[in-house]
Amino acid sequence: MLTHLHDIRNYLQRVTFTFRALKARNFRLYFLGQVISLQGTWIQNIAMGWLVYRLTDSPMWLGIIAFLGQAPSLLFTPLAGVYADRINRHRMMLITNCLFMTLSAVLGVLVLIRVIEVWHIVMISFLTGVVMAIDTPFRHAFLVDMVDDRSMLPNAVALNSTMLNTARFIGPSVGGVLIVWFGEGWCFVINAISFLASIGALLAMTVNIQLRPDMKSSVIDGLKQGLHYAWDNHVIRYLLIMVASTGFFGLPFQAFLPVFARDILQGTSALLGFLTGVLGAGALTAALSLASLSGVRRLPRIVMICAFVFGISMAVFSLSTIHWLSMVMLYLMGFSMIAQFVSVNTLLQTLVTDEVRGRVMAFYGLSFIGVTPLGSLLFGSLGRLWNVPHVLFLASVVCLIMAIWFWRKLTFLQSSISSKRTG
Repeated sequence: MLTHLHDIRNYLQRVTFTFRALKARNFRLYFLGQVISLQGTWIQNIAMGWLVYRLTDSPMWLGIIAFLGQAPSLLFTPLAGVYADRINRHRMMLITNCLFMTLSAVLGVLVLIRVIEVWHIVMISFLTGVVMAIDTPFRHAFLVDMVDDRSMLPNAVALNSTMLNTARFIGPSVGGVLIVWFGEGWCFVINAISFLASIGALLAMTVNIQLRPDMKSSVIDGLKQGLHYAWDNHVIRYLLIMVASTGFFGLPFQAFLPVFARDILQGTSALLGFLTGVLGAGALTAALSLASLSGVRRLPRIVMICAFVFGISMAVFSLSTIHWLSMVMLYLMGFSMIAQFVSVNTLLQTLVTDEVRGRVMAFYGLSFIGVTPLGSLLFGSLGRLWNVPHVLFLASVVCLIMAIWFWRKLTFLQSSISSKRTG
């Protein structure tokens, strides 16, 4: 009996340690609001891909829509990063969430009244991408405003990814079923309603706003300062290059999951939902695993190992025609993909100074959100010449080459990070 009580006590202590950043009231509110809101976002994502492929039967259009939804990050995210170091992050988060809700509602209405056309999706995807580009650096930099104890910041980063990937795990499966039962329109409406949770959480926060010091220089000068800071710091430079390579050559595979679900694995929207859900399950496992870690010393090695796992599993997935094998590979891809990004995010949040936090986190967001649409557009174009699986296989080879490059930098990264943490 005592042994069982001891085991239960140890388990509760581990759970408490894993979710320790939730002690901060503002982060707890944010976490709960996002858990609900992000479910709707992933329900919409799965519905968007299926709607586009149903209307066009074209992998190229999947690439174009993915490109338009993320391409604005190339222009707006770096500029937004400058303002994230200068203006009220909390207020900007409220504005972007309201805009997300409005755009989702408009898309839902257009589908429900059956007037939706591809150009509508193009416009709304682009506008959503603009809002996302502005929101990204504010959202990443806002984490430090919500967590009073800086020692809990790495845990907050991991839990932030946990709630995103909980939604990635559950939302697509629900969305796939909702498409079969009710059609895509209601998926967009549900997403619009779900933003009420995140808006309510932001309104309930009490945030101590601190004015940023660098207000006299121009936006361009501020951007240049951030670029010099990130490039001159070899650790930050190598981490961002690794994330950018995975973002360009790896992440575009998600835009083409409808092709694998319908044409290669011979399934319906429900199978697409399950495939995306398995990807999310792997991502969620990675986020929870990193949330239970203490310290950052092991993170560079985790990035390196996961880069190899991602490249290998993507290669196998691209050639698979077996349901269970594809799902296993997607699980490994989800795990290794998120483990890379969360590890890099945590390292950056730990190493950068507050004066340039918004700009560096903008470059972090740009390194995958900004470059992924370019990869999607390239893959969509190549998909017209070759078949999509072969394009993804070639991309996986490049991912493995970059994993080898990062492995050669590992010793330098580990020694540099250790010296910065102890110095």
